Amino acid sequence: QVQLVESGGGLVQAGGSLRLSCAASGSIFSINVMGWYRQAPGKQRELVAAITRGDSTRYTDSLKGRFTISRDNAKNTVYLQMNSLNPEDTAVYYCNAEIYTPTYLEVWGQGTLVTVSS
Repeated sequence: QVQLVESGGGLVQAGGSLRLSCAASGSIFSINVMGWYRQAPGKQRELVAAITRGDSTRYTDSLKGRFTISRDNAKNTVYLQMNSLNPEDTAVYYCNAEIYTPTYLEVWGQGTLVTVSS
């Protein structure tokens, strides 16, 4: 059984920073793409950023330069550094990964709440 566990969420003031982590565990042969999504109250879940095993990245345009995604393949972990946070960033942030066990499996974490106060 493969699972993703997010951590690092919490309450911060506007202008502050947070670093989210997501660690994959279980029977893993390799992980291709890992990514972060978020869902605010009353809104649809949206992609924040994604990263390949070779460190190619893709961001939602509005978040470029403010959020940075990275990964540590040895630890099967993906990170999201969030700077200059504003209340509009308040959401549950979910980790997603394309995992080979060696069979293909797309896995979601349970989410971590980020709340940005004004």
